Amino acid sequence: MRQTFDESTDPSFGPKHVPLIRQAMKAQGLDGFLVPHEDEHQNEYLPAANDRLGWATGFTGSAGAAVILADKAAVFVDGRYTLQVRDQVDADVFEIRDLVEGGVSAYLETATTRGQTIGYDPRLHAPDALERLKAAAAKAGATLKPVNSNPLDEAWGEARPPQPTAPVVPHPLEFSGEDSGAKRARVGEVLSARNADATVLTAPSSIAWLFNVRGGDVIRSPLPLGQAILNRDGTARLFLDPVKVSPELRAWLGNEVQLETPDELPGALTALKGKRVLVDPSQSSAWYFAALHRAGAEVVRGDDPCALPRACKNDVEIDGTREAHARDGVAVTRFLHWLATDAQGRTVDEVEVVTRLEGFRQDTGALKDLSFDTIAGAASNGAIVHYRPTTRLNKQAEQGSLLLVDSGAQYLDGTTDITRTVAVGQPSQEMAERFTLVLKGHLALAAIRFPAGTTGSALDALARAPLWLQGLDYDHGTGHGVGSYLGVHEGPQRISKLPNFVALQPGMIVSNEPGYYKEGAYGIRIENLQFVTEAAMVPGGERPMLGFETLTLAPMDRRLIVVEMLTAAERAQMDAYHARVLKVIGPRLEQADVRAWLEGACAPL
Repeated sequence: MRQTFDESTDPSFGPKHVPLIRQAMKAQGLDGFLVPHEDEHQNEYLPAANDRLGWATGFTGSAGAAVILADKAAVFVDGRYTLQVRDQVDADVFEIRDLVEGGVSAYLETATTRGQTIGYDPRLHAPDALERLKAAAAKAGATLKPVNSNPLDEAWGEARPPQPTAPVVPHPLEFSGEDSGAKRARVGEVLSARNADATVLTAPSSIAWLFNVRGGDVIRSPLPLGQAILNRDGTARLFLDPVKVSPELRAWLGNEVQLETPDELPGALTALKGKRVLVDPSQSSAWYFAALHRAGAEVVRGDDPCALPRACKNDVEIDGTREAHARDGVAVTRFLHWLATDAQGRTVDEVEVVTRLEGFRQDTGALKDLSFDTIAGAASNGAIVHYRPTTRLNKQAEQGSLLLVDSGAQYLDGTTDITRTVAVGQPSQEMAERFTLVLKGHLALAAIRFPAGTTGSALDALARAPLWLQGLDYDHGTGHGVGSYLGVHEGPQRISKLPNFVALQPGMIVSNEPGYYKEGAYGIRIENLQFVTEAAMVPGGERPMLGFETLTLAPMDRRLIVVEMLTAAERAQMDAYHARVLKVIGPRLEQADVRAWLEGACAPL
């Protein structure tokens, strides 16, 4: 559980490993090979054994790709990682390119030549994305070819870590709020509505939710790696490594769920011959589509039928996540008090910040794990959006700087994610003004009312507008979905510039996290989690509205708020939030000095 500060990769990975990959490519008659970040389960956060992109390049971000050709190579990242990738990847080996603007497709069009064969592992690529890559290569006269044996895995060899085998355990009804049989019946109705006989599920979060189980195969997420076939009558076949299965789990799953090994999956897919089978092309790799086509099944492309019901939390899950955030708010408040008192008058570094915060969460007695490695960026490191402290990069929080801390926890009753930006000593006027611009966007998104059918894409500009008016912006989404003791990043909802066609619905949890980043100087981000509610009717309004209830409870640094930049309504909203923090968190604090500090931190502006 403890966060470590040793780097799992370094820029030498490219020079060391790319020649080995090229040797394996050449042995298979390949002129190039595609290396996506995703693994066989399309995971964002990966088991060590599946971090192929990290091993090949040194880059450890949660989104990216690489193309390795015989004479050149490129690595692709989005705007969150433009600074990180330069630190982790040897630019003499890999050209660094943008993942979004042009991306891998544009590179294949220009970097490959007629007659070349570029390999790919069909287990690692979503089919729709793969078709776009094939079309791009074809424009250059090159061909994409599926491989039976991944040349990168061959090059990795015995040094590759073993696949994870964490036990799969029941997730009790007191936390899930609905038994698996009822969930399977609900999803079965979706299949019937789509005229599908069955669905193939490969997303670990869907398997965990549907069967009310949790695991430990994926870093910082209680997820089991496996696959399932759910029939529309609610019966299912669940494919798990036998070492993960206990008698308790077998009893928990019951007679309607048949436990099998992953080796039996190909035969189970073959048995779907003549059936209409729903498969999500964004969640399941091209390998499943090819296997079903070979079996003679009729593939129905559609969204994972578990994704939407999983995102819309029930009352038990919402009550649980409220409690998880209150508990987590105590830990974060104790941490902020430590920063404001014990850590004053001396220099602290990022490693100590991370260690102290995790210790306060451990003190709750309920911490199962972090929900991601804590981001603690002092001064210029705060401008690296997904920065993670390491022994090599560890920076001190010096007077007159900002400290950005983005962290979260996994509890049985909920998953948390919070970012606070704190002034170390006296902040500059620019720092305070830009913090206040970010705060104005955050408050706007927290207060908005919107009609049913509204997507997160329609709300994204609210959080950016104060920055836009000053010619500023940030290169990441404004909000992501969050699971209930599941992944800290969860779809299908999101709040982003990118188009999203899933309407926000009651029970969905999303983050609210606008930011501003000045390269080489500092970073600012404010993040609370909030969930969609049915809002009270607006006086004089004509339509029912939805809104948000904030879950995260911890004070914000009043020293960074330029009160004159806030409207009267924004000031009242900020004061109301701090009053709620004090009301909920204050009585839970056992330390009188921390309670006294919180009263001051939550005083009206």
